[in-house]
Amino acid sequence: MNIDIIGVPMDLGASRRGVDMGPSAIRYAGLQNAIVKLGKACTDLGNIDVQVPEEYTNKNTNAKMKYANEINRVNTSLAEMVSSSINAGNMPIVLGGDHSIAVGTVLGTQKALKNIGVIWIDAHGDFNSEKTTSSGNLHGMSLAACTGTGALEMTGFKDNNTSYISPDKVVLIGVRSLDPEEGISLRKSGVTVFTMADIDMQGMNSIMKKALNIVESGTEAFHLSFDMDVMSPGEAPGVGTPVKGGLTYREAHLAAEMIADSKKLRSAEFVEINPILDNMNQTGELAVSLICSVLGQKIFKMRYME
Repeated sequence: MNIDIIGVPMDLGASRRGVDMGPSAIRYAGLQNAIVKLGKACTDLGNIDVQVPEEYTNKNTNAKMKYANEINRVNTSLAEMVSSSINAGNMPIVLGGDHSIAVGTVLGTQKALKNIGVIWIDAHGDFNSEKTTSSGNLHGMSLAACTGTGALEMTGFKDNNTSYISPDKVVLIGVRSLDPEEGISLRKSGVTVFTMADIDMQGMNSIMKKALNIVESGTEAFHLSFDMDVMSPGEAPGVGTPVKGGLTYREAHLAAEMIADSKKLRSAEFVEINPILDNMNQTGELAVSLICSVLGQKIFKMRYME
């Protein structure tokens, strides 16, 4: 299917400025040309307009829900673009931006397909709510919002015909940093969580087989939400909230290649690239290679074709 690129240059959901430049970093690393070289048609739909903090005037007075009004407005537009892309028979690839944009991508996919699973690859749980957050940053609340278990202010655009994502169809992979109350909420939620310790003990191949079985069984399709901070900082130095001990290059590509083989992926997003902190766009280039793996690129196949 054709690929639609959608940029969301937002850093309102994070505590550190810079991830709003993430879409530019991925594009600069040659994303569109790389996709075309895979033999796929690709259209760049540009960026959704996002206010920067300096021009933002409609501030939410709740310190536990920073910039909620603007983030909700952006996600409203994003959800509509994502659902329209899928309904046209295309696959939207969304470039972030901080992880609060996932609410728009996930619920836009759900609006189009009605019953989806979600693979959420991230160093963090993103399962805080207004009650459990210590920062008020909405990028740490987006998964909970998508499942309808917290921060519902982020889902004001959801219509009555679009359901929240069932937690038992969500798999969180690569986690190694959770707030205490967030961890308690996750245990109660029904979301399947594979930590880095699980990956160390079982291997990525085993983890991904289990994850794909969960998100494919009884669903129309699934969405991939890939936070680049899941990678070890040496692999991806330019991220908003780096955490030591993450995925290796090969573990990430194996996960991406197994997702490509499943044939049920219908949308994806790659988020939290901060070029200010990067080393010569190393993280942007890694994102491009991972997106290509998700879309079917394999080393053996390339050598065979040559």
